[in-house]
Amino acid sequence: MPDNGEAGVPATDARLIRTLTTPKIVFLIVAAAAPLAAMVCTVPLAFALGNGPGVPAMFAFAGLTLLCFSVGYGAMSRHIVNAGGFYTYVSSGLGRPPAVGAGMIAVVAYNTATVGLAGAFAYFAQLVAASHGLDLRWEIWAALGLVLVGFLGYREINLSARVLSVFMVCEVLVLIALDIAVLARHGFGSLPRTSFAPSNFTATGVGVAMMFGFVSFIGFESAALYGEEARDPKRSVPRATYISVALISLFYAITSWLAVGAIGPSKVGSVATSQLGDMFFNLSDDYLDSAATTIMQILLCTSLLAGWLALHNAANRYMFVMGRERLLPRWLDAVHSRHNAVHRASVVQTVFAVVVVAAFAAAGLDPYTSLATSMLGLGTLGIIVLQALASLSVLGFYRKRSDRHWWRTGLAPLLGLAGLGTATVLVVSNFKIMTGTTNVVINAMPWLILAAGVGGLGYAAWLRSNRPEQYAAIAPAVTAEGKASASPASEAPDAPETPTAFAGRTRG
Repeated sequence: MPDNGEAGVPATDARLIRTLTTPKIVFLIVAAAAPLAAMVCTVPLAFALGNGPGVPAMFAFAGLTLLCFSVGYGAMSRHIVNAGGFYTYVSSGLGRPPAVGAGMIAVVAYNTATVGLAGAFAYFAQLVAASHGLDLRWEIWAALGLVLVGFLGYREINLSARVLSVFMVCEVLVLIALDIAVLARHGFGSLPRTSFAPSNFTATGVGVAMMFGFVSFIGFESAALYGEEARDPKRSVPRATYISVALISLFYAITSWLAVGAIGPSKVGSVATSQLGDMFFNLSDDYLDSAATTIMQILLCTSLLAGWLALHNAANRYMFVMGRERLLPRWLDAVHSRHNAVHRASVVQTVFAVVVVAAFAAAGLDPYTSLATSMLGLGTLGIIVLQALASLSVLGFYRKRSDRHWWRTGLAPLLGLAGLGTATVLVVSNFKIMTGTTNVVINAMPWLILAAGVGGLGYAAWLRSNRPEQYAAIAPAVTAEGKASASPASEAPDAPETPTAFAGRTRG
C-alpha cells in the first residue's frame, strides 16, 4: 500500500515478528549493562574518587532505587506495548509534548552512549592486543567493531540476542570464578561489614560513588523497547526488567564487596587510585592465574562490544519509532523484508558512529579520555533523565485509573523518581569527574540534553498548531492484547486508532 501522506498511516502492514522470550530479553538487557566492563572500568574509579569501601552499598542503593522504578515501569508495561520505550510511556502518562521531548532526548542519549562504547572498545582492544604482540592503531579496532555491530544490527534481533548471550555468560563466569577464589581464601572475612556501615553514607565522595553506581546500570531499562518483538510482552517485559535489575545489582554489589575484602577496607581507595583499570586484572593474577587474567582481558573487550551492540539496537528502535510517526525522516520507518530488522535505522546509527569516531580520530583525540568519556557521560545523563520521566509517567498514567495500587503505581515509582532525580543532580554536578577532562566543550555537553528536550517540546507545540492530524497520531500506544490504548485524558479527543504501533515499511 503506498504512503498516502497521512500522519500515522504506514506504507504497508509489515510487522516486527514476535520471537523474543524473557531469557533473550534478559540477555539483551544485561549485555547492555556490560558487567565485566563496569567492574574493570567503573568500580576502581568509584573506589578511588568515591567513598572507598562503601562502594558496594552504593550499588545496593542504586539497585533498590531502580527496583522501585521497575515496579511502576513493569506495571505500566502490562498495558503499553511499543518499540518506542520511554517515548510511548511518557506520552501515555504525561502527554504528547513531553513525549516528543523525551523521544528527542532518547535519540541523542542512546546514539551518543553507543559511540562512547565504540571508543572504549577500540581503546581496550588496542591495549589488550598490544600486550599480546598484536599492535594495531585504535582506529583499526574501531573500524572492525563498527563493521561487526553494523552487520549484526542490520540482521534479525534474534541473532544479536544469541551473540550477546554467549558474551554475557562468559564475562559473568570469569568474575564469578574470581569471587569464588576470594571467598575460598578468606571465607566470610572477605565480606567486611564496614562496607555497609552508616558512616560510609556520609563519607566524603559518597555522591561520586552513587553517581558511578547508577551509571553502571545503564541499559537495564531497554526491555520495553522489545515489546513489539516479545512473544508475550505482558509478562516478558516486566519479568525481564525485574530479573535484570536484581541480577545486575546483586552481582555488582557482591563482586565489589569481595574486592574490598580481597584488598582490605583501609587500602582499597589507595590501591584503586594507583592501579585503576588494572585493579581487577591484578586481583585475577593473585587469586586465579595469568591465564585467567588473559581471558578476562579478552572478555573485557567482548563485554564492551556486547554493550555496544545492545545500545546500538536500542538506538535503532527509537529512531525507527520516531521515523514511523514522522518526527524524524519517514524513511527510517522500515522493516527489512527478509531479516525482519529495522535496517535503515541501523545504517543511520552506524553512519553516525563512523562520522563521530572519524572526527575524534582526525582531531588526534584519545579514544578513551576524550571520545568514550564524553559520549558515555552525555548518554548516561540522558538515559537517567528518561528514567526519571518514566517514573513520573507511571504516576500520571495511573492517576485516575481504577486499577491503581498504593505500592506498584504510587509509592514505588515515587521513590524511584526521588532516587533518579538525585542521580541526575549528581551526574550533572560531577560531569567533569565522570569525563575526566577540563575541556570546556565536552563539559558543556549536558546542555545538549536540555536542548533536545526543549526542542522536542517546541516542535510538538508547532505540530499541534500547524499539523493537528500528525500531532494527534503521535505515540499511539498499543495494549498487550494488541488494541490501541486510550490517549492521555488531558489531550482528548485524539486520532482514531491506527495500527502504527506495529507497522513499518518493508524494503528489501
